[in-house]
Amino acid sequence: QVQLVESGGGLVQAGESLKLSCAASGGIFSINAMDWYRQAPGKQRELVATLTAGGTANYADSVKGRFTIAGDNAKRTVYLQMNNLKAEDTAVYYCNGTGRYFRSAYDRPRFLEVWGQGTLVTVSS
Repeated sequence: QVQLVESGGGLVQAGESLKLSCAASGGIFSINAMDWYRQAPGKQRELVATLTAGGTANYADSVKGRFTIAGDNAKRTVYLQMNNLKAEDTAVYYCNGTGRYFRSAYDRPRFLEVWGQGTLVTVSS
């Protein structure tokens, strides 16, 4: 079973940086896109950044110029470098992967969407 495991959250002061990691493992799969979402207390989950398999990155306006999403295919890991953090960046950050998985080497491709468990980022002002 494909799993995503996030790490790297923590407590920082405004203006500081954090780097989140999201590692994929388990089974036979290919990823078309990896996203980072966040959910602040009392708010809906929002899309922060997207990275396609082709290397195209997109960002929410609120994080453009401060956050960078990048992937390491060999490690099956996607990163979110967050610089100049603000109090409003405080949230639980989740990674999400979409693509295909195979139950065996002979199986047909099946749709895959998987979420990580989330990692808390707290920015004090």
